Amino acid sequence: MKFPKTIRFDNSDLNIFENPSEEGEWAISGAFEFSNDTKENLKGKRKQSFSNGFLGLDSFGRSTFVSISSIDEPEKVIIVKKLAELFVQSYGAPDIIKASSVAEEEVNFMIDVCSDHDLGSLLTVFRTLENDGIHEKFRHIPKGDACSNQKIWTTVTDEN
Repeated sequence: MKFPKTIRFDNSDLNIFENPSEEGEWAISGAFEFSNDTKENLKGKRKQSFSNGFLGLDSFGRSTFVSISSIDEPEKVIIVKKLAELFVQSYGAPDIIKASSVAEEEVNFMIDVCSDHDLGSLLTVFRTLENDGIHEKFRHIPKGDACSNQKIWTTVTDEN
């Protein structure tokens, strides 16, 4: 199976998101976090998180880019459990069983988004809030187009 992991090429995520993710976290769309927002309260860093951020599943922070990675069934089970626990603790899900069902749907959605793309390629997301709810568009950046002729993704760190 293929599943996204957060990736950071520079420090911009640290400056644009209210809560940036760490690099290398499994990630999902995380649009549910904004289900009670309105256009009026989506401002500043929250708006940036809404518009362009994937949700990292360790820090529950946001990342602009994710890299498509390989995941096995035991890792998927851990991700679903972690997400279900978040739904109960932070979003008022009535119990872990109901939360697990929704968490599995979220995880399977991202597996589906990644399924037709090569490992190591990138995804970005663009969200809008319309009258009928949140709309998402995913952009795929093939590995060869995103970073010419590199065999692996590399990241830039800034010690300052």
